[in-house]
Amino acid sequence: MYIIVERIARFWKKKDGNIRCTLCPHNCIIREGRRGLCKIRENKNGKLYTLVYASCSSANVDPIEKKPLFHFHPGSMVYSLSTVGCNLKCMHCQNYSISQAAPEEAFLVDILPEQAVKEAKKKSDGIAFTYNEPTIWWEYTYDTSKLAKRSGLYTVFVTNGYINEEPLREISPYLDAANVDIKSMDDEFYRKITKGRLEPVLNAAKLYKELGIHLELTYLIIPTKNDDEEQIKKFVKWVMEEFGDEQVIHFTAFYPTYKMIHLPPTPIKTLVRAYNIGKEHGLKYIYLGNVPHGIYENTYCPVCGNLLIERYGFSSRIVGIKNGRCSKCGTKLPIII
Repeated sequence: MYIIVERIARFWKKKDGNIRCTLCPHNCIIREGRRGLCKIRENKNGKLYTLVYASCSSANVDPIEKKPLFHFHPGSMVYSLSTVGCNLKCMHCQNYSISQAAPEEAFLVDILPEQAVKEAKKKSDGIAFTYNEPTIWWEYTYDTSKLAKRSGLYTVFVTNGYINEEPLREISPYLDAANVDIKSMDDEFYRKITKGRLEPVLNAAKLYKELGIHLELTYLIIPTKNDDEEQIKKFVKWVMEEFGDEQVIHFTAFYPTYKMIHLPPTPIKTLVRAYNIGKEHGLKYIYLGNVPHGIYENTYCPVCGNLLIERYGFSSRIVGIKNGRCSKCGTKLPIII
C-alpha cells in the first residue's frame, strides 16, 4: 500500500475556520480533515497539503504526437508523467481509473523532480504532464518544469484548462506547450457532464496563448452531446476570433467508456463534417484524431498544398519544411521544430 507523503500546498487562504483552495475555478472550501473535489488536497490542522507530490501513477516515453501536439517538435519523444485525481468529473474520461482515484486507491511510485529530469534526458526531448489533470499536481509540475528548463528539456501540459490565473501565470515561464481540451461550447454540458463550467476553460486557453505558451486545442466529438453543427460552428468561430486562422485544432473521435458506454463511437462522417466546417471558416490547420490513417493527420502548406509533415499513427516525418518555411513556396509556418 502506498504511503502518502504530505507537503504544504500552494494557492489557498484561511476562511471562517476552513480553507479556500484557489488553485482552480472550483475554489473549494475545505473543512478540517476533508479534501477538495480533486481528492488530493487536504485541510490538515488548518493548512492545505498536497498528498501526491512526486507520486506517479504512470511514467512512459511517448511520441509528442500522442499528446496530441502536431506543431511542436514533431517527431520528438517526451517523458510522460501522471499522478491521480482530477478537478473535473467527466463522465466520458478514458483515464478514469487514475483521474477519479484517491491516492490510497492507486499504485503510486515516487519520482522526485531531479529523478524525472534525469530519466527524461536519457530517453526523450522533454517532459509532459498528462493522462490525468496536471493542474492539481501544480507543486510538483512547477518544481520539475523549472529543473527541466535548466537542463534543456521542453515542458508540456495536457490539460482540461481548469486553472486559475495566478498559478498559470506563475508556472508559465517554465511551460513551453499545452494542449487544452475544450469539451463543449455549452455551459450546460460542462455542468452536467464534467461538474465544471465553460467560461474558466475558455479564459485559461486565451491566457495560455497570451503568456507565449505554444497552444493546441482538442475538441472530442461525442454523439448526441456536443456534435451538432451549431456547437461545432460556435467553437470554430470562437477559435477564429480569439486566436486567428493559424490556431491548431484537433477534432477527435469518442469511444464508449466509463459512464458513457451506452453511446456509440463518433462516426467518421461527423468528424469530416467538423473538419469541413473549420476549413469553411478559414482555419488552416485542422486534424482528426482517433481515426484510421489518412490525409486528416498530415500537415500541408495552406498556400501551395505541399506536404510538410507526413504522419502515420503517432509517428511523423518532416518532408517539406526548410528553415521554418514551406520548402516549395517559402511560406512561413507556425511550427516549432
